[in-house]
Amino acid sequence: MQRFSTLLLFLFAVHCASAQKKPLDHSVYDGWQSISSSAISKDGRFIYYVISPQEGDGQLVITTPDHQQVGRIDRAADAGFSPDGQFLVALIKPFYRDTREAKIKKKKPEDMPKDSLAIFALATSVIHKIPAVKSYQTPEESGEYLAYLSQDAPALADTAKTDTSKTKKPTRKKERSTLHIRHLTDGEETTVERVDAYEFSKDGNVLVYVRTAEEKDSVGADAGLYYYDLATKQSRHISRGKGEYKNIVFDEAISQLAFTADKSPEKSLQKAFNLYYYTPAQDTAIIIADSKTNGIPQQWSVSGEGNVRFSKNGEKLFFGIAPIPPVKDTTLVEFEHAKVDIWHWKDDYLQPQQLVNLRREQNRSYLAVTYPKQGRKVIPLADEQLPEVLLTEDADNEFALGTTDVGRRIETQWRTAAFEDIYAVSTTDGSRKKVAENIRGSVSLSPTGGYIAWYNRMDSSWYAHDIERGSTAKLNADLPVSFADEDNDVPDEPNGYGIAGWSEDDKEVFINDKYDIWGFRTDGTQRRLITNGFGRSNQITFRYQDLAEDRPRMFGRGGGGSPTIIDITKPLTLSAFNHVSKENGWYTANGRNNRDPKEIVIAPYRYGQTKKASDADLYIYTKENYGASPDLYVSADFVKETKLSSTNPQQQEYNWGTAELVKWTTPKGYAAEGILYKPEDFDPTKKYPVIAYFYETVSDGLYSYNAPAPTPSRLNISFFVSNGYLVFTPDIHYEIGYPGRSAEEYINSGMEELKKQPWVDGEKLAIQGQSWGGYQVAHLITRTDMYAAAWAGAPVVNMTSAYGGIRWDSGMNRQFQYERTQSRIGTTLWENPDLYIENSPLFHLPKVTTPVAIMSNDEDGAVPWYQGIEMFTALRRLQKPVWLLNYNGEAHNLVQRQNRKDIQRRQLEFFDHFLKGKPAAPWIEKGVPATLKGIEWGFGQDDLR
Repeated sequence: MQRFSTLLLFLFAVHCASAQKKPLDHSVYDGWQSISSSAISKDGRFIYYVISPQEGDGQLVITTPDHQQVGRIDRAADAGFSPDGQFLVALIKPFYRDTREAKIKKKKPEDMPKDSLAIFALATSVIHKIPAVKSYQTPEESGEYLAYLSQDAPALADTAKTDTSKTKKPTRKKERSTLHIRHLTDGEETTVERVDAYEFSKDGNVLVYVRTAEEKDSVGADAGLYYYDLATKQSRHISRGKGEYKNIVFDEAISQLAFTADKSPEKSLQKAFNLYYYTPAQDTAIIIADSKTNGIPQQWSVSGEGNVRFSKNGEKLFFGIAPIPPVKDTTLVEFEHAKVDIWHWKDDYLQPQQLVNLRREQNRSYLAVTYPKQGRKVIPLADEQLPEVLLTEDADNEFALGTTDVGRRIETQWRTAAFEDIYAVSTTDGSRKKVAENIRGSVSLSPTGGYIAWYNRMDSSWYAHDIERGSTAKLNADLPVSFADEDNDVPDEPNGYGIAGWSEDDKEVFINDKYDIWGFRTDGTQRRLITNGFGRSNQITFRYQDLAEDRPRMFGRGGGGSPTIIDITKPLTLSAFNHVSKENGWYTANGRNNRDPKEIVIAPYRYGQTKKASDADLYIYTKENYGASPDLYVSADFVKETKLSSTNPQQQEYNWGTAELVKWTTPKGYAAEGILYKPEDFDPTKKYPVIAYFYETVSDGLYSYNAPAPTPSRLNISFFVSNGYLVFTPDIHYEIGYPGRSAEEYINSGMEELKKQPWVDGEKLAIQGQSWGGYQVAHLITRTDMYAAAWAGAPVVNMTSAYGGIRWDSGMNRQFQYERTQSRIGTTLWENPDLYIENSPLFHLPKVTTPVAIMSNDEDGAVPWYQGIEMFTALRRLQKPVWLLNYNGEAHNLVQRQNRKDIQRRQLEFFDHFLKGKPAAPWIEKGVPATLKGIEWGFGQDDLR
């Protein structure tokens, strides 16, 4: 009895302590922190992380793995360790208050506060700061030198007084930049004026820079590209003349250099880029490709927008070519000619999509190759019929991967992706071998270019093609396990789970199913289960993590592909997600023996920013859950860990909350789950209002941290929980053709389940959703009167009028969305109009009894804002309580922070009024007339919570 009394006293004390904590208010947003970036040096001796507030000045902290602080740099960004681990270099941003003040005063860009450069010596903690710096670079391998551009203040030019009665304002000269080449150890610098671009060689022995001409120098005698030898401190002028120099690259051995340049007159209406080539044995760079070079098609030329790169062995030089664009007739008088878009039914893409992608198409280039040491003939690899060609990382192999959807692009009006043909393209003669046709899915080129693997959505199968032999094997033939998305609930063929990686010799490709990782011999003869089926047996998803790898997985158009290489002779590090408990963690697996993976850690947290030191067995990562703000940790094994940061200590002052997984059974017998968030001072003897927030499936985020940030229109969960609400986020699974009914099935039944609890106020329930969630809000209030208030952000309410419209952000037609993706109707409007009407809330609005606020913005590029207008005007005519917020110039989700803060405050006032009975704010009671726009905002006279 005494022990029981002690327990009661303890629980009472805990409750009193939490009850004393204050609720979050609107003043907390700006100072709430996150780890915006982090890194560990190659040798693992030093770590940095940046703590950034939502608005204001951040701070970079440098520490050792045993949490010995080395230094701090206020307002640091774009930081990096020198390759030798002796220095940390970063830009220092101006004070937030200074930038804000300059914006208020509408200062010109050249007069805005400038960045500075910080050079921090890790051994001594001595920091050297340099003002007015635009950019910096360090070599990839050498830590001896640093290069940076300083911003020279624009001088005032002399102005002759042509009118004695008036004094003209002196004009400003153009802002110029000076290149500084700095020895990091001794601080010695070499400077070069008028530099606008520069590039280190990989080993740090050479620096190439572009120098511009003096303002009044029409010839540009000293303008051009320079080759600077850092050992001898000698500079060579290797390409002369004013112009635009781009795509400067060295080969792996630093024995060759290539770049593109346009040296045509400044007022020329047409750019004329050439490909230049240089070796240290030459006096100057020479043109090795232009519009007249053998192999470049007629009326084509070198593109200044294409990637330039050497193969690893230096034998091949890849670059971009493109058709020469027509020149606009500048003699035409603009106001005398029509401005018209002509839509044609045979166009590959709709006119709006063409206009959205206009700049990209104007800059499109097609991959070509030349052999600078062997004749230099140009071999086009891509063209308008085969636009996409990708290389391996080394590009030493003969074949590249080509794909094309030309002739089938119109289908993207109603499909998520067109059918493609796959080719192996020879880099020695440009010949093409068709590998497969009419494929919808994903495709990958093996690391050494011997095989092409692809997933075909049409039959949910993986294939591997041996390029040399011309044979294709179906890898997952007769396997009982599906490699297609098992949770797919849209009326489209399911995607696969992707490739985990390849063996270095191309002999094996590793492919994910929902839970496990498989190894397939690329000739189709063998397959094995790397994770031994342990994932499926235990409902754990395993994914290979190449934590030490820092190179990009795939270059852009005309670049190269860099698939992950898995070394199965070493233990494999696997991320793990438990679908039952929602916990995350790490396992290790033996890639050769097909045994059960071994658990390292599985815990009620989420992990992020995970990186491994290149030359040491140390990991850094962030760890979080709903109650723990993301902080940075360091560990050798993910088990014994050291916490390095401490973000948001102020959270302890506020009434926070808890997150728990809830499960129930829907009326049709489906197993359902969601997350219930409760206040920290939750009292089961009280009754709480509940807001349901939803989209599709969200329960996998059980252990995610929800910072109190002003939202783009979603529900700020932690904020509302802190202010005495329960927030419920149910998962929704869909029946094809009936997305509205599916929302009812899961959301309404979940709320009915909660109403059984004595601490839920069944008369004070509300729903909130954005975009697809907004649609579901609009649907639900036409089918039930159980909700006391509703908030719908960017809802679609009329699928019949939205069906044929345009998503203006992308220029795409909306038909694919209704037929095959999120809206899940599964048929065309004219094949089954009744389904579109049933799922369109507009036709059922007379049934609405719930007060509803709508956000619908006039620059929404995803959902037409007239959808919100249709909903508002209909409800207004029906004399239903409805409000519409149009944030002028805003998109689908609010971007401008002041608007996010505004909607956050309005959401609280709205739900406080309808769920807690607080007085209605003026904007709710009577609105804000246009005559008072920008003068009054209609907020209530509260304490700015």
